[in-house]
Amino acid sequence: MRREEFDVGEYVDLMGLLLDLEIRDEYHDGVVANFERIRAIANLVNSFPLPEEIEVAPVFEP
Repeated sequence: MRREEFDVGEYVDLMGLLLDLEIRDEYHDGVVANFERIRAIANLVNSFPLPEEIEVAPVFEP
């Protein structure tokens, strides 16, 4: 199976339709750029390996 490349511009357009949120033309490029930054940060966080024995902590205690 071939993995399709994620198109941030298409995602922004589709989410705008889904949420009935008009993104004016003058803001569209900025919204896409912000989502591209969010995607890069999320990829970094999601690629961080966690050991199998780690458990969810209900309270953060430093």
